[in-house]
Order: sequence, then C-alpha cells, then structure tokens
Amino acid sequence: MISVLEIISAMIIPLLIFFIVVYGIIKKVKVYETFIEGAKEGFNISIKIIPFLVAMLVAIGIFRSSGAMDFLTYLFSPITNLIGMPPEALPVSLIRPLSGSGTLGIASEIMKTYGPDSLIGRMVSVIVGSGETTFYVLAVYFGSVGITKTRHAVPAGIIADIVGILVSVWLVNWMFG
Repeated sequence: MISVLEIISAMIIPLLIFFIVVYGIIKKVKVYETFIEGAKEGFNISIKIIPFLVAMLVAIGIFRSSGAMDFLTYLFSPITNLIGMPPEALPVSLIRPLSGSGTLGIASEIMKTYGPDSLIGRMVSVIVGSGETTFYVLAVYFGSVGITKTRHAVPAGIIADIVGILVSVWLVNWMFG
C-alpha cells in the first residue's frame, strides 16, 4: 500500500500539469501565451501586496518579542486545559490566522522541544494543517484589489478558525490521547 501511495505522490503533479496542457490544447487555448500573461499578472499583484505582507510580519514579530504571546498563553491556560489543549499549543492557534511562516516557526520550536510524535506535536501539526491564515489572506488579497469593507469575511474566517482548532484538539485527543 505504501509503495502505491509513493508512486501516486510522485506522479500527481506531473500528471496534473500534463492534463492542464492537454486540456488547453483541446480547447484551442494558446497555453504558453496564457501562462506568460498569468505570470505577468502574478508579478504585478505580488508588487502590490508587499507592503501588506511587511506590515503583517512586523506586527507578528513585535507581538512575539514583547512577551504578549507568553502572557496570553498563561492567561488562557485554564480554558485550554478545559478543552483538552496543552497550553503550549495555544501560540500556534493564535498565530495561525495571522501568518503561515510565523506558525511554522512556532510549530518547529514545539517539535524540537516536545517531539513530533508527542501529543502536543501531533496536535500542533493538525492545527497547522486544518487552519487558514485568515487575516493574512484578508489583508493581502482584499488590500491588493482595494476592498475595504470585508462584510462577513472576518466573522466567517474567525468561526472557521475556531472550529478547526476545536476539531483538531478533539480529534488528536480521541486518536492519540
């Protein structure tokens, strides 16, 4: 079974690219020219989002360096204990909606400290995999196209993040706890 999965995982990306090119040819799309146009647009969008990205990363760095993260972990430890989440996993839950790279940095510190096969390591891995960088997405993508009124995007994103965290905690405790 593992060898079949290894073969599939090695072949999936090349097959997907091949399928896209063949589908484009069948639909009589100029595949290469369309790809180049998309790359140009992607470059222009990346130039627009750099200020939003820098602002978000600076804010996260200040938050972590100030000790506010440690204070929040201490403050919320009774709640995390109540739901079955080790308090050490809380920083990942708090940073995940803000930054993917910040989350991976914290997660790697947790993995080094507790190990990837520990309950905390597994829980952090599932939280990282089931969460989204909600505020990063809103700031970068909405900012790049000039949307200032997010309407229901923020509450829906926060609710999805909370549900993802709670289900991750429950699932890991159920399977490994």
